Amino acid sequence: MTDAHTAEEPFQQAQDADIGSTLPNELGRRLRECRLAQGLTLEKLAVKSGFDKGYLSRIENGKKVPPIATLSRLASALDTDISSFLSPSRPTVPRKSVSIVRHNEKRPMVLGGSAFGYDYFALSDATERHALQPFLFSFPAEVDKFTFFQHDGEELLYVLVGRIEWQVGMEKYILEPGDAIHFDSRMPHRGRSLSGEATALVVMYAPEGSRESLA
Repeated sequence: MTDAHTAEEPFQQAQDADIGSTLPNELGRRLRECRLAQGLTLEKLAVKSGFDKGYLSRIENGKKVPPIATLSRLASALDTDISSFLSPSRPTVPRKSVSIVRHNEKRPMVLGGSAFGYDYFALSDATERHALQPFLFSFPAEVDKFTFFQHDGEELLYVLVGRIEWQVGMEKYILEPGDAIHFDSRMPHRGRSLSGEATALVVMYAPEGSRESLA
C-alpha cells in the first residue's frame, strides 16, 4: 500500500495526517539532515520531488507524517531509501549490498503514518535504494469506504497476527495468520482488521522507472 485515493474525485491523492507524537519530529529531522547533507534548499527539493515547499516544511517540522508513497518519492529525489527516514542514523558503509536487522534493532514504528490509521516501520536498513521495500503494518478496524491505495509494481502481504479483510479491486479476501496474498498493486486495494490487533509483513516492489512516481 502506498498512494491513497478517495471517491470524491476518482483516485485523487488523500491528505496526510496531523500527528502529535515525537516520531514525526524524528522523521522530519532525518529528512532535513539528508536534504542539508546534499546542499539542497527546501525550494530545490520541492522542484526535484514535485511537492510543495510548504508541505515539505511541515514534514520537516513534525507537523505532517506522509504516507509511504510520499516517503518513497522523497527518498528517490534525495538518492536514498525510505529506511533512512525511519531508522536511526548509522555510519555510511560504502557499497552495502547486504542489510541485516537484528531482533533488538527493529525500526521505530511510525504511528498513524497516514490519515488512514495504518502504522508501519521499515524492516530493512539498507543504505542504498532498492526496488524491494519491506514493512511491518498494523491495520485499523475501520477504514473510509471511499479510500483505496494504488501504485505501480507488485505487493505481497503475509499475515502474522489477527484476521484481515483485504480488498483488491472489487474482490474481498479474509486472511488469517499464515495466509499470504500477492497482487498487482496497480489495482486499487486496502485492508482492515477484523480482530482488534492485526499485523502483517508487507513487501512492495516498484519497477525501474516508476519509483519516482509512487506518490
